[in-house]
Amino acid sequence: MIDDLDLGFDDPERGEKGRHRRRAVRKRNGKSGGGAKTVFALLMALVLLGGIGGGAYIGFDRIRNHFVTPDYAGPGSGEVLVQVKKGDTLTDIGNTLYDAGVVKSTKAFIEAADANSRSKNIQVGSYKVRKQMKAADAVTVLLDPKSRVVNGVTIPEGTISLNIYAILSKETKIPVAEFKKAAEDPADLGVPDFWFKRGDKKKSPKSIEGFLYPSTYEIPPKATAKQILSMMVQQFLGVTQQIDFVDRVQKERNISPYEALITASIAQAEAVDPKDFPKVSRVIYNRVYAGKIPCNCLGIDSGINYWLRLQGKDPKDSNDLLRSEINDPKNPYNTHDVPGLPITPISNPGEDALKGALDPPQGDWIFFMTVDQKGTMGYGRNDAEYTQLRKTMCKNKVLTGELCRF
Repeated sequence: MIDDLDLGFDDPERGEKGRHRRRAVRKRNGKSGGGAKTVFALLMALVLLGGIGGGAYIGFDRIRNHFVTPDYAGPGSGEVLVQVKKGDTLTDIGNTLYDAGVVKSTKAFIEAADANSRSKNIQVGSYKVRKQMKAADAVTVLLDPKSRVVNGVTIPEGTISLNIYAILSKETKIPVAEFKKAAEDPADLGVPDFWFKRGDKKKSPKSIEGFLYPSTYEIPPKATAKQILSMMVQQFLGVTQQIDFVDRVQKERNISPYEALITASIAQAEAVDPKDFPKVSRVIYNRVYAGKIPCNCLGIDSGINYWLRLQGKDPKDSNDLLRSEINDPKNPYNTHDVPGLPITPISNPGEDALKGALDPPQGDWIFFMTVDQKGTMGYGRNDAEYTQLRKTMCKNKVLTGELCRF
């Protein structure tokens, strides 16, 4: 008889977590029939449980929670910060509010949101709300622009970690030194250890470079340096998971995810137009892995400039780099004389650069060069095409002086 009444007991607090879907309620003669069924089922349950004795009160309490959605009655008190993330459903938002002690049940929030036609306008962001609020009031607060905490900071694609710390410090007033300290242990920020394993057997320091995903972030008030950098790492992990970066580079490129990340960071640093990222990545793979260059040397100036930045020096144009800087044996990012990829990423790449390293086009190019002041890339497959690219660069004044003597 209990089965016939369908008295299954879901978690009365969460309220069918993860199973919410918007449904049309069946109506009879223009009126909802759900209420009558609920009352009938409750009365029948009381009849069935009436002779059980004192235990009936416990059973009744559970049945009541099944039919009556747990909700707070008052406006709440105190203050807590909650975050609505991109892609969150009403159930996700309700779970966030429940976990933060804002609403008494996820189900109460879902029902309140369903009853408010404006709930679809809830925006991604951080919100100041009270604890133990009536669910309908919580919906109202999330729809109020004044409740939204706007403290956005944008990290451009290709920004190196040191410059990221400076941007974040300016925005949050947290000293750069605290960001540097927090970045010393990438694992503590959420970077899984497998990311630092390489197939080329090069030893790499565990650097945060490459894992601070460039995007616009809303920084919660009183957030620490560690919390902010961890948020960026989580965004990186989310994006790479979404594009299946780890599995695909191992299966399709036959290299480690870290090597592909380094490749993406170079493409991000070298190319201006995102459409060039895949082709630049192909050149990198050809030079390092395909045996098309005698020493398998990459030969990029962006690696030299990255090293200069780490030392607190300004980067230089290729025209201005000294031979001693290009061939500096003490530079761990020297790719002119040392075969293979650099020891770490040299920038923090965005999604387009990651996708370019993941899925480069087929081709036997071994050179890429910026051939004009707009950032147009040219590609070459042999020494003759390399010479022609240099002539184009000289014509467009990208190269000057001795570099234009052939």
